[in-house]
Amino acid sequence: MVIGVGTATLVTGAGKGIGRSLSLLFASKGATVTVVEFSEPDGLETVRLIEAEHAKLAEKPHGPSAIFIKCDVTVPEQLFKAFEQHERTYGRLDVCINNAGIAEAEPFDSDLSADGSGKWRKIVNVNLSAVIDGTRLAVHIMRRTKQPGVIINVASAAGLYPSQAMPIYSATKAGVVLFTRSLRPLNGEGIRVNAICPEFIYTDMAKTTPSSIIAQVGGFLPMDSILKAVLELIEDKTKAAESLWISNRKGAQYWPSAEEKAKYEVPYSQRVVQALVKPVPPTIPTEFKRVIIHKLSSDFRAATRVVTVPLRLPVKPGHVLIKHIYAGVNASDINFSSGRYFGGKVALPFNAGFETVGVVAGLGEGAENANLVPGSPVASLNYGGFSEFSEVPAKVVIPMPLVAPELVAILTSGLTASIALEEAGRIKSGETVLVTAAAGGTGQFAVQLAKLAGSTVIATCGGEEKAKLLKSLGVDRVIDYKKEDIKSVLKKEFPNGIDLIYESVGGNMFTTCLNALARKGRLIVIGMISQYQGEKGWQPGNYPGLVDKILGKSQTVVGFFLNDYVTLWREHASRLAKMYLDKKLKVTVDPSPFIGVDSAVDAVEHLHSGRSVGKVVVQLAPDAAKNAYARL
Repeated sequence: MVIGVGTATLVTGAGKGIGRSLSLLFASKGATVTVVEFSEPDGLETVRLIEAEHAKLAEKPHGPSAIFIKCDVTVPEQLFKAFEQHERTYGRLDVCINNAGIAEAEPFDSDLSADGSGKWRKIVNVNLSAVIDGTRLAVHIMRRTKQPGVIINVASAAGLYPSQAMPIYSATKAGVVLFTRSLRPLNGEGIRVNAICPEFIYTDMAKTTPSSIIAQVGGFLPMDSILKAVLELIEDKTKAAESLWISNRKGAQYWPSAEEKAKYEVPYSQRVVQALVKPVPPTIPTEFKRVIIHKLSSDFRAATRVVTVPLRLPVKPGHVLIKHIYAGVNASDINFSSGRYFGGKVALPFNAGFETVGVVAGLGEGAENANLVPGSPVASLNYGGFSEFSEVPAKVVIPMPLVAPELVAILTSGLTASIALEEAGRIKSGETVLVTAAAGGTGQFAVQLAKLAGSTVIATCGGEEKAKLLKSLGVDRVIDYKKEDIKSVLKKEFPNGIDLIYESVGGNMFTTCLNALARKGRLIVIGMISQYQGEKGWQPGNYPGLVDKILGKSQTVVGFFLNDYVTLWREHASRLAKMYLDKKLKVTVDPSPFIGVDSAVDAVEHLHSGRSVGKVVVQLAPDAAKNAYARL
């Protein structure tokens, strides 16, 4: 998210310090600000300064530059009315900063009251309870307006390590950190919640801190370091449920680090996860929505429409009724909409989408078994994925350990990589493997599985964000085609050729890969995304001399189509899911939110725009969070 004219922000504790500085930062970029503050003089002064910032801008925001709302954040009714007034004024909430906080002025054990009503309790109410309430209210507005948003909770470094001088303050800030880090499921709705954890800043709260303590941590932090950290958390779409520790000693770093996570995160087997989750059968409606293809076209929007159809019971014998929670988007969706996979001969209309994760809603006679009970998580690779419900033959339903968008990626994308590398590519340790379009849905799996197999992995992608992702997955050499020529890099750095190539782009990229193939090398064709779209749809390529070329070097070019390996789906899906839960396999889901059946068309177009990073997923059920089981 980029803050600018039209961005609606709300900041609690905006009368001074961090809150005021953030308000003025947002105003300097053209955003409107709702100033929530207990002190009326301080709040009104912040509003005056915001209006002065807006006066400098060439493009003015629509509506009032800022509104002031006097509010005691510890009173839920007042906080509710503050968020309500913000929504009435601006109609949306893009950024919420839960900043209000106080420090303790006396030891908690000096409270001699029978009911524990000392001043320490107010610290808990301001620093923790109000943050939870503010987050809750912000989420409600973002859901109601169906707009993605960012929530930043202002914690403290004292929430990462103990503060003997301020135990209650430290406890509340630690609560904010763990509360924030527990909200990752909201990212599936396009709502990102993060926390900043600064050390001492020169504010009214910190002025009373002994200078000896300030000196031990390297002095006061400059306010600019806080503003920069908040902007990073707002603008970086990959940051969700993160805590950013800011200090003079080490700069800005995310906590816990990967090394620290490894100390406390233990593997979760499929059996353990299933034991922790009690299946809850979903409610079965009388009708539901689905996307149908009503005419053949590679223009997915033109080929499809959303219809409402009755849900007929009972479930057919040997079948399972699935409530779909998440659906995956694939490059091949437009091949299905154009009729390419049916030879152009198919009865219209037919259902769109072909991979989902959801829960069992009902069972037909003869479909019952230990892994298929109402409410249990399952996956499906059948036509009709862009649909709220579908009936699927029980024999092809894939039991899953839980419902999560990451497990959608394991289906078409993960299964393609796993089965293609093993069966078609005959991957061996010590080889050099090239993966094209590696930051996409299936590419991210191919590079990781190749690394786990002991290969040297080269990956192509377009853009810094995608290159950064691939480096985090352990790729040995990332070639960003927007900065480097792929052909030149391969010729210079890998003169002996590539042993195994996992190719999904087609066109010129296929030719480049073919020329880079080593003697006895294998090239797996899993797709040709560059040739799928266009007025004429999928156009076949022309590769003269192909037979002579592969014959002269004993090379192999092999096509791979997942539907020809149905008997291996369950085995590989179970293996991939366990690897993901055991933290051996990372799964990146594109952060762009697509919610509801109606958003499937937008999701398909997003994938083909080239802007996606990771697996593009549509959240079909608005109550998806209820099915994202916690792993404790």
